[in-house]
Amino acid sequence: MRCLVTGGAGFIGRWLTTKLVAAGHQVLALDDLSNGRRENLRELEGRPGYLGLVEGDIKDAACVGKIFADPWDRVFHLGASIHVQKSIDDPEPTFRNDADGTFRILEACRRQFFAANGLDIDARHFDYEKDVPKLRVRSPRVTVMSTCMVYDLAGGAAIAETHPYRPASPYGAAKIGADMLAISYAKSYSMPVTVVRPFNTFGPFQKSNSEGGVVSIFLKRDLAGEPLLIKGTGEQTRDLLYVEDCADFIMRAAESEQAEGEIINAGTGSDVRIVDLAKMCVSGNNTVEHVTHDHPQAEIMRLLCDSSKAKRLLGWEARVNLEEGLRRTRTWLAENRWAW
Repeated sequence: MRCLVTGGAGFIGRWLTTKLVAAGHQVLALDDLSNGRRENLRELEGRPGYLGLVEGDIKDAACVGKIFADPWDRVFHLGASIHVQKSIDDPEPTFRNDADGTFRILEACRRQFFAANGLDIDARHFDYEKDVPKLRVRSPRVTVMSTCMVYDLAGGAAIAETHPYRPASPYGAAKIGADMLAISYAKSYSMPVTVVRPFNTFGPFQKSNSEGGVVSIFLKRDLAGEPLLIKGTGEQTRDLLYVEDCADFIMRAAESEQAEGEIINAGTGSDVRIVDLAKMCVSGNNTVEHVTHDHPQAEIMRLLCDSSKAKRLLGWEARVNLEEGLRRTRTWLAENRWAW
């Protein structure tokens, strides 16, 4: 398959790109490198199937047009602004990247679909449900990355896809807009589109600075002999999904006809308090300290995933437990200080 991965030089994008190449696909990564890193894909250079990294903006029509000059079989749309705090301080870039950027990619896929089938994209009376099954070539399968930050507070219950939305940040709101747009393309044009919603993902290659995840930040600080800093009380919980399990989930979703037009969560079904996570990450005589939360109004106090839909539709379950994931991530960070 010819596969495009937007955000391919980012944390999850890097793992997905690597796994797709290993599976024998031809893969191109598109990334503006605002959050991704060229170093994340260095090991793929020269490998059969890896088509390289294009530095470009998903909102740039000319860039996207060039990328779609040749058709794709699979499009994995991971490119987005992902920083919750930055979206509160300055919401416009997050909205533009996450909502408008998703529209640009979906529209490019729609245009590929029309062109491949000799259809007039300006036609007003095309019967998609009736005529699409007869078409010789379908749209590329499109997999759109979402976030658990779209959901309302859930108390002690695990969060399923039917849980109400109530975004606590412009980031969450922009992602809801992107998700609903993706589902609308599945309905309006009979395009094979799936929205994947992994919970808090961690592992090697995740940034460990202020833009990184809590696990990488904690482990990096511990390796550096710096106190682990907990924002707020530390009573907030997270369902922490190891990144290789996450990449496997995305690939399965992209191959399943049952997943078309669906939103699917992925997590472990177990959450951990941040204060307890810090205890698991701290070593030796290092310490854990509490600091003031930047934006407590955007905090979701409990995130626990109900992945039963992923198991039912995809046969997917997380395999790497938290302790093993922490061990692998610590080892990688200790051996790759360039990533700090």
